[in-house]
Amino acid sequence: MKTIKKKELGIGLFLMATFIVVMIGIFMPLVDGGNALDYLDNLYNSISKGSAYYIPKVQHLVEEHGSEEVALNLKMPSIEAAENASLLFTRAGATTAVENNNLMVHGDLERIFTTCLEDAESAYHNRNEELESRYGVGARPALYSWWQALLAMEKDLNRQKLFDAAQLTHTVQAKTVECAYNYYGIEAQEIKNRWGTVLFSLVFYVLYTVWYGYGIMYIFEGLGFELAAH
Repeated sequence: MKTIKKKELGIGLFLMATFIVVMIGIFMPLVDGGNALDYLDNLYNSISKGSAYYIPKVQHLVEEHGSEEVALNLKMPSIEAAENASLLFTRAGATTAVENNNLMVHGDLERIFTTCLEDAESAYHNRNEELESRYGVGARPALYSWWQALLAMEKDLNRQKLFDAAQLTHTVQAKTVECAYNYYGIEAQEIKNRWGTVLFSLVFYVLYTVWYGYGIMYIFEGLGFELAAH
């Protein structure tokens, strides 16, 4: 028959009780109208966005590639997608024609990429009104049209064996359009400006996990359960 160890059981119950009290506090709307988890989630998203600003670097790659006239036959997912993408290329100075879900484009790659990066820049900095004034739609619909168009561009450029241009297209899509789309609406922050909060959250996470572990250990020890090697 197992012997109850009151001291160890008391310590374990105290640790678990305080652990639960702190957990309740974590889920209470005590930080900027939300709970601590929402606050930290938003903080880490902001820091992540601050470290994902690749637009100037990609702009440099576009300038290095330089001007290149291309004739593209883009197979878009739908007629609507082709018409939406046509607006983007027209703003970039290209001539376009839509035939069913096929979008024919003739223009300069550097101008196309530069226009795309301008839109990504506006969206990255949450300037939705700039995209609305250009295309009559918000940031995310415009960026999604760019994403679809660039995906079709990469395929067609590879088909034409313009591999350098295709690789640059992929870079523009992944490093600028996707980042701007995914982080839209989030305010970017640098970790150097919030290092104290970040350090506290990481240390607290480790201690809180250990706190729970010791609570469980003491409860089982108090109930007479012991770990032993055989």
